[in-house]
Amino acid sequence: MEITRRDLFKMAGVAALGAAIGQFNVTEAASKKVIKLNAAPVVGSKNVTGQKFSGTAAKVFFTDKIDAPHLIKLYSMINGEIYGRVGIKLHTGEPHGPNILPRDMVRAFQAQVPNSAIIETNTLYGGARYETAGHRETLMTNGWDFCEVDIMDENGGVNLPVRGGKHLQEVTMGKNLVNYDSIIVLTHFKGHAMGGFGGSLKNIAIGMASGHVGKVQVHGYNKTEMPPPGPYWFDGESMPLKEYFMERMADSGKATCDYFGKHIVFINVMRRLSVDCDCAGTSAAEPTMKDVGILASTDILAIDQACCDLVYTAPDSKDLRERIESRSGLRQLSAMAELKMGNPQYELINVD
Repeated sequence: MEITRRDLFKMAGVAALGAAIGQFNVTEAASKKVIKLNAAPVVGSKNVTGQKFSGTAAKVFFTDKIDAPHLIKLYSMINGEIYGRVGIKLHTGEPHGPNILPRDMVRAFQAQVPNSAIIETNTLYGGARYETAGHRETLMTNGWDFCEVDIMDENGGVNLPVRGGKHLQEVTMGKNLVNYDSIIVLTHFKGHAMGGFGGSLKNIAIGMASGHVGKVQVHGYNKTEMPPPGPYWFDGESMPLKEYFMERMADSGKATCDYFGKHIVFINVMRRLSVDCDCAGTSAAEPTMKDVGILASTDILAIDQACCDLVYTAPDSKDLRERIESRSGLRQLSAMAELKMGNPQYELINVD
């Protein structure tokens, strides 16, 4: 089967960007070597798509080893601008969720980041994490008791501007977000029921927004009164879906990226690649795709782009690709590019 990047972005309704990036062969791309750039290529780097491009390329560091030493190693390559009080944005998951990141790995990583805390927000959907009290019980259930966990919207929200956004002018984030000097976005990359996939963008766009105000803004809930918590956000009438939702996520993510500037970095862990998010808890579909590895970058677009390329070049990714395409998930990438949030051109640098 041969597919072009143009075809991928057509699925998301953005053929123009795809045409600029070009074609790649799904079955052959993973084995191709790096295309030399005008600048000297980084030793050990490769371009997953095997596609020639001009101009600059973001650096995305990669290892296929998913453990604490390699997580720490990748972080050491991107942490030059991380300082002060550090928030580690993590999806801590619903009770007993089978796919959340391993606690021992996160514990070892957090111990290497001075003056750090895990940061989270309450949910928009009903469940164990809808209110702070239940959320804290879930944190204990899932083993997130080895360090401080700041539920940032426990005491309300703070409005961050969206400069040049497509739909939003501001987003209400968890109030405590502004107490941090730097952010590490530590993401379990996987599928998502609304977004198609959940990468670094989803982790901050939804995960930073306050549960009962900001998340309503980002989802675009358009009824005057909130119903009882439930699965109402999937009906396509009370909340917009597909391309429109991806654009609103990009707006929200831009607010956080602009606020922290160079003091925010991104790590995506491609393991337990279910088509469902960790918010699905024990009902999440069993993964049908093998684990891939860990990626790290200072560029949010490049890292989510690289993860999607790795999905599309994997021979066992049919289910996840179908989830991404059925939700127009690739629109996340092109919307970020249009908002100038990062570089879609990258080198994947193997650190092993």
